[in-house]
This record gives sequence, C-alpha cells and structure tokens, in this order.
Amino acid sequence: MRYGIIGNCSYNALLRDGSVEWLCWPRFDSSFVFGPMLDRRAGGAFRIEMPGAERIEQGYVENTNVLRTTFHGQDGVLELLDFAPRFWQHERAFRPTALYRIVRPLLGEPLVRVVCEPRGDYGRRAASTWTGSHHVEYLGLDAPVRLTTNVPLTYVQEGTPFVVTSPRHFALTWGQPLESPLEETAERFLDRTIDHWRRWVKHTRVPRDYQREVIRSALVLKLHQFEDTGAIIASSTTSIPEHRGSGRCWDYRFCWLRDAYFSLHAFERLGHFEEMEGFLGWLRDIVHRFGDGRLQPLYAINGQPDVREVVLDHLEGWEGEKPVRIGNQAHEHVQNDVYGEMILAISRLLLDTRFSGVAGRDGVVGLVERLLARIETHLDEPDAGLWELRNRRQLHSFTLLAHWAGATRAAEIAEVCRNPVLGRRATQAAARARHLLDTRCWDPPRGVITQSAESGHLDAALLLALHFGYFAQDDPRARSHVRAIQSRLQVDRLVRRYDVEDDFGVSAAAFTVCSFWLVEALSILGERAEARELFDFLVARHNGLGLFSEDIVPGTFELMGNFPQTYSHVGLINAAFRLSRAWD
Repeated sequence: MRYGIIGNCSYNALLRDGSVEWLCWPRFDSSFVFGPMLDRRAGGAFRIEMPGAERIEQGYVENTNVLRTTFHGQDGVLELLDFAPRFWQHERAFRPTALYRIVRPLLGEPLVRVVCEPRGDYGRRAASTWTGSHHVEYLGLDAPVRLTTNVPLTYVQEGTPFVVTSPRHFALTWGQPLESPLEETAERFLDRTIDHWRRWVKHTRVPRDYQREVIRSALVLKLHQFEDTGAIIASSTTSIPEHRGSGRCWDYRFCWLRDAYFSLHAFERLGHFEEMEGFLGWLRDIVHRFGDGRLQPLYAINGQPDVREVVLDHLEGWEGEKPVRIGNQAHEHVQNDVYGEMILAISRLLLDTRFSGVAGRDGVVGLVERLLARIETHLDEPDAGLWELRNRRQLHSFTLLAHWAGATRAAEIAEVCRNPVLGRRATQAAARARHLLDTRCWDPPRGVITQSAESGHLDAALLLALHFGYFAQDDPRARSHVRAIQSRLQVDRLVRRYDVEDDFGVSAAAFTVCSFWLVEALSILGERAEARELFDFLVARHNGLGLFSEDIVPGTFELMGNFPQTYSHVGLINAAFRLSRAWD
C-alpha cells in the first residue's frame, strides 16, 4: 500500500512511484480515467518514470496534500510534484477537475519517460487522440480529456525517454481545457495550493502529542469530503480485498450514515466548523428526504439512494484479487442503528451555539422527533448490524447502544428546546434500550455485552459503549467489558471485529479502527500507559506516508482493504485527542 493520495475535495487520485494508479473523474464515484491499480492493461496509464531508477522516495510537502516523488539514478536526481489545484478565488473554493504534474531536475541530466493513456467506462473504452501544437486531446470518453505540456508531444505519444535539463509541466484537464500559459499557471497553482493547505492546517486544532499523525489524518479526512454536497465517502477506492483470497472486495466510494457521528466528532475536535456545517447540511437533506420511511445505511454523494452493486468481470482486480465490485449491496440492508446516530449527528445544530444562525435550524427538532419515532418503532427489531452481515439478522447490541445514545441525546435536546413531550418519549426509549442491553445482551459470567441478544460472541464495536458514556464512571462493568473484548478479539496487538463466522467465512484481517477504539477505551478506564503503548504501535503501522487502509493483517501487519480509509483516520484522531497530554 505504498500509495500517496492527492485531491481537492472534488476528486482524489492515488499515486505510486510516479504512476497514477487510481483516478476517477469527474467525481469520487465516477468511472476511473486511470485504474492500473485494478488492471494493468485495461486500466490505462499515466506514468512519469526514470528509466533505470535505483531508488524512489515518496513524501508530502509538509502540511499539504501535495505529493513529492524523488527519483535517484546514475544520470541524476529528479523531483516530481503531483497536486490537484485547490485554493480560494473570488471568495469561493477553486477546485478544478485537473491534475498538475511538475518535473524538476535536481542533479545531473536525468532521463524521463512519460506515458498517458486514459480509459473510460471502467477500462472498457479506449480514447482516440487528436494532437494540437502543445496538447493531446483524448476523445471518446464521457468528456474531452486534454494533456497540455511543454514536453515534445511525440515523446509523450510514443513513450520515448528524454533528458530533463529544466522544469517540465503537465496539466491534465477534464472537459474544460487549459487556456492560460502552462508554466506560469502550473507554478502559480502549485504555490497557491501549498499555501491553501498550510493555512487550513494552521486553523486545525491539534493535541499536544501526536501532532504530525493527527495533521496527516485531518488532511486525509478533508480530502474525502465531496465539497459540492458535504458528503464524506468511506474511502477513495473499490475492491481492494480485506485480506488476500478473501473475496471481501467492496466499493467504499459512498457516504455511510453511521460514519456521520464519528466524522463530525473528529471535525469538532479539529476545530473545523465549515466541514461540520457542510456535512450536516447533507445529512439533513437525506433525513428530510426519507419522510416516514426507512433510512438506508449509505447513499451516493449526491444523496441518491440507488447504489446497486455490480461485478466487473473484465477487470483482473487488485494484484489479481477478485471480484471487482462497483456499487454496494449494503444500501438494501436494514441497519437500525442509523436513527440514533443521525440524532447524535444533527444534534449539534441544536446544542452547539455556533450553529445558531444556520438556515433551517428551527426545523431540526421535527427531524429529531421523526428519528426518535423510528427508534421507538424498530427498537427491538433484528437487523444486519453495523458489520453488514448479508444473510443474517439479529438483535444487535450495537444497534441497541445506538438507540440508547440517540434517545439520550434527544432527551438533552428536549430539555434545551423545552419540549416535555419529546423529553418523555426520549427518556422512555433510552430506558427500553438499556433494559434490553442489560437483560438480553449482558453476559454476567464474563462481564461483557455480547454481539447480539442471547449470543456468546463478542464484538469490537461494543468498545464504543465507553465512548458513548453508557457505563457510569464508577461502574465496574466497564473494566470487565473492555478486558473481555480485548482478551477474545485482540491478535498480535490488533483487534478483530468479531469472533463469529460471517457470510464469507472467518476473516483473517483486523479492522484498523477497532484497535483505535481499544486505545480510547483503555484511556477512558485510566490505563493510559497501556493505551499509549498500543497507540504508538498502531501509528507505526502506517504505509510510510502516514496513511492507513481499512485493515491490517495480524502476523504480517500488511495493510489491506480500501485505501485510505476515513474510519481508520477518524479513529486515530479521536484516540490521539483522548490520549494526549493537555496543553496546560
């Protein structure tokens, strides 16, 4: 997983050693334009490489999402800067669907080779080309793609190596061509993009400890917000398996409602109001739209419900792993925890005075009442659970925990809004959820909340009982609960999701965020030394650029699953703030 990510909140791209391994245009959930990550032949290519390179290094320009790749070879040293332009212009965020690449010789006279072969319709459509004086236009895709460069076009089209003695620039655009001077525009966009990200980081609240890790995770989280609507996708990729040979290959380029609370919690800790407001606006639109029906677990970034799952048999898959899926069948699931989590998420519009001037805020109480009604109706209904078991429904303890947390927050809202009817309903719903957890899900011999009612299996998501404040501070059950889950699910210091065989067998991977949940839980218990030791171990497992995927495989500690995973970085952010020393 040696990929670096760049983006501008309209699209993201993954790069490795000068190759664009994944780029979907014009937005996160579109077909890839470059996808060699999933197929070396059908995925096309956009590579800038040094023939015979002896060493390649990747890193970020500090506190930015600008990626720097340095090539070392016998002929010299070369620097490649890759970025998606993003900065403020005319009081708006300027974020064009364009990729800029700048090559600079640092030593000697290095050789460079460039290959650009975009694809459409997930690799099923090749482009025809039309050559201008300083650009190549690729036709036959969903929109014209144009590469403008000061490199001889013959070298680009034929893949001929050439010597670099001065900076070379590449601007790849979607739809609208570059109509300003290439060199000046590329250098100006680079400077302004670097400045933009550094200003954003300067306005990010960081803990006293683990600042670099939190800043990189914050930048990753920011890149996964589709700024046009405010939605946040789970990951930039599809079909990287949870572990090799598992068949657990999913499309995560959608917005899961469950993640809303955790993402908002992270943005709040980071001090970013605008991102919270944008996300809440998207969530509010979704909740308004569902009427009195069920909420889906996930939606497309434009808020549409149809994200049907399709298998693409023509693609070879990540390192040959199949199937390759687009869309996600989980949108059909019944996952009742979303109602409580939506109350937790939108409650900030009512409980946080910074949102007092937000348009439409007064209607949020009505949304809370409707969401609470869904909790009341479905409180003891079996569902697929947060891990999205495809062929099994149970009364999941995490769903009950979300019901309890949402209803408890609704009672707080009722008190602030002086709505006694809502307060009584919310208090009664919270009491019902707690009763079910205590009588049907609590295992007295082991002192732990089990995965589901009358089940002996354990679930790492129940570590969040401490995050939600389910246990009182002096409740001895909290300690036995955490230790039981840790004893059963922790392998090689990593935490698996659960200990039960699911629809695809037994998973060999550890879901990355679960380990960060354990760090949080241990810190809340006061076991700060143990929590810090585990956190230090976890953050050292990054891919070399501070990035984390969905899963880590025990034993090999290989990063697997879709990449980078926002859940993993949200978990890191929340754990770091919980664990860090106070500034004062």
